[in-house]
Amino acid sequence: MIKTRQLFDQDTWTYTYLIFEVESKEAVIVDPVLENFLRDTILLKKLGINLVGILETHVHADHITAANKIRNSLGVKIYMGSKSGVQVADVLLDDGDQIKLGTEWITAIHTPGHTKGSTTYYIDNMLFTGDTLFIGGTGRTDFQGGSAADTFNSCKNKLFTYPDDTLVYPAHNYEGLTVSTIGEERKWNPNVGDGIKEEEFIEKEKRKDRPYPHLFDIAVPANMTCGPKD
Repeated sequence: MIKTRQLFDQDTWTYTYLIFEVESKEAVIVDPVLENFLRDTILLKKLGINLVGILETHVHADHITAANKIRNSLGVKIYMGSKSGVQVADVLLDDGDQIKLGTEWITAIHTPGHTKGSTTYYIDNMLFTGDTLFIGGTGRTDFQGGSAADTFNSCKNKLFTYPDDTLVYPAHNYEGLTVSTIGEERKWNPNVGDGIKEEEFIEKEKRKDRPYPHLFDIAVPANMTCGPKD
């Protein structure tokens, strides 16, 4: 049986996820935030689970990852998409590669668009979509090799091929929403849902005037090396 814990960083509205198999007590953590290192590692001990991997959905621009600190503290591997450009991760995942979690498997899905290397993780009817697909939205596409056309393709031709009841867990939400489904996003997502054409989405993305991420110049260089070592 697979269980998950959804954890929240109030400063950056980032969701971190603990995914674990009950029987083996093996766990992975998705998109950990540096400032929450103690919270997350204490929770691992309370739950009595053994962390076996750190999964990053992409190189984040709004926070610094705790990946390196966790790796050095607990001796576990960092996994990232092979198109991310991060050379210091332990395992660079190609599209369709799998990570063993107890008796279950996590599948890496290349879903570029927010960044060139964005990766979604699938296990047990759950998709951890990073900044590719949000609840009622999609991630910005104007930096780090982002592409509106890639986002549209990743959502329509990859994520939306999963069954309607597949749960969608994004890396952020700014309205207090925690989970959605593929069926809901296919039907109602205003960016890539039913009836939205690719050209329409690309044009809307071009017209958006988004602010420069205030941590971009600090977070991106740090996250290209998986965050600080201690």
